[in-house]
Amino acid sequence: MLATILPYITIGSAVLMIAAVLLQQRGAGLGAGFGSTGEFYTTRRGFDKNLFDSTIVLAVIFVASIIVTLFL
Repeated sequence: MLATILPYITIGSAVLMIAAVLLQQRGAGLGAGFGSTGEFYTTRRGFDKNLFDSTIVLAVIFVASIIVTLFL
């Protein structure tokens, strides 16, 4: 039964993770890394923090489903 559901979990988590990564805002521009003015690190709040946390959860689900697939 798990073998029939696992591909759907893998594909679903991959698609949702791609969407979550594309929805995230860029933190600092490339110039901030080379000493330009601007803050390099900002605190995530609200929707941005929830989106970041859900991206991590989706990545863990994706990797776990791949590992389980290897052992079935």
